[in-house]
Amino acid sequence: MLPSRFLHSAAALLALAASAQLPAAEADRPPNFVIVFIDDMGWGDFSCFGNEDVETENVDRLAKEGLRFEQFYVASPICSPSRTALLTGQYPQRWRIGSYLADRKLNENRGIAQWLDPAAPTLARTLHEGGYATGHFGKWHLGGQRDVGEAPLIGEYGFDESLTNFEGLGPRVLPLLDDRDGKPAKKHALGSDKLGRGPIDWADRADVTGAFVDATIDFIDRAEQEEKPFFVNVWPDDVHSPFHPIAGRRGDGSKRARYLGVLDSLDETLGRLFDRVRESQTLRDNTLILVCSDNGPEPGAGSAGPFRGTKAQLYEGGIRSPLIVWGPGFVATEKAGAVNRTSVLSTLDVAPTLATMAGASDAKHDLDGEALTDVFLGKSDASRSKPLFFRRPPDRDGGAGDDLPDLSVRDGKWKLLCEYDGSQPQLYDLTADPGETKNVVVQHPGVAARLTAALVTWHASMPADRGETFREPRRAR
Repeated sequence: MLPSRFLHSAAALLALAASAQLPAAEADRPPNFVIVFIDDMGWGDFSCFGNEDVETENVDRLAKEGLRFEQFYVASPICSPSRTALLTGQYPQRWRIGSYLADRKLNENRGIAQWLDPAAPTLARTLHEGGYATGHFGKWHLGGQRDVGEAPLIGEYGFDESLTNFEGLGPRVLPLLDDRDGKPAKKHALGSDKLGRGPIDWADRADVTGAFVDATIDFIDRAEQEEKPFFVNVWPDDVHSPFHPIAGRRGDGSKRARYLGVLDSLDETLGRLFDRVRESQTLRDNTLILVCSDNGPEPGAGSAGPFRGTKAQLYEGGIRSPLIVWGPGFVATEKAGAVNRTSVLSTLDVAPTLATMAGASDAKHDLDGEALTDVFLGKSDASRSKPLFFRRPPDRDGGAGDDLPDLSVRDGKWKLLCEYDGSQPQLYDLTADPGETKNVVVQHPGVAARLTAALVTWHASMPADRGETFREPRRAR
């Protein structure tokens, strides 16, 4: 007997089936969800998004069978806050996570939290309370790193099972860096091996993502056998540096070549997960897979395609992510392979959208994201109704004399960047100028004034970090 909240999920699925013309056999079962959140991958790194240097055939197949979105944004151009937004549906600044979580002193100096407050809303908890099996396999980076060993375990955020790396606690797989030069591999733990709080296995850096995928497939196997709907995060820490591809995929040994070797292996490894779902009739018709990146690429490694900027910057290359949505039971057959170039949507919208599809809700929290089911399923080319606001990581204001914008807003076709006080505005018409090459503040003073006022107001409404005063030399991630 399903719990009452599960019955509500089934009712919601019946309504969704009527509007989206889902297969009748699937209309009485809550959908399964898989979110693949890739680390430090650029907008232009999948071959279906223009990469001509390597073929990501498994991801491309998802795109051919599903939907591809070209105006999808993350909430921050750096790891931890971007992940916070996807998990919670809220701006990460609400929870004082404005940059990557590091050691205790650096977190304090930047004015950010040591870990994500367990009181934050999470999609995992909402779905778990609705009867879902919930799993997190891969990078966490929301607490339990460096010298911060007392952070909450991943299970306290609504997950039944987890396996992570050195950016979290609980069971984890830590990498061995092998340069394939005959020298012993080096442990790469950033202090995680000294924190305790869970069993640790060591694996070659090139095999870590495979361990996460194996754990995910095992989790899915058990959920399918138990006839339970499931929600699973698959957050590989590929293609984040350091780059240690398998033998034969190092190319000329350059940073870019090594990156591409890791990307190629990542696609191959993810293919095993995609095939596991595709080859099960019950899962294929009732599972939605989302694939995207957490922020823009590291300079010299990935590619932001036609966009300006990289990881840690508020230009498009730092915050625009590729998005692929696959779900043959939810996406109309005639839409397979479609490309949505117009809808502006965000990782903030993922949690409320998936919760709505599951017939669940979080009535205790006001989310910044919007439920955009029709958009994610290819029935609409609408955009979110509210602007998207961004604040730079407090420790990332450029270098070598650079002064990067502190704030940014995307509203319709307009993108505005400025300093904390609204000065030095840059205004771009992204429809005409997606590469942000021509500042049109002078031509559109009214638009600039409106967006600047809204952006500064939003900034003031969020808990402050120390971006205005932080001057410590930037540390490597």
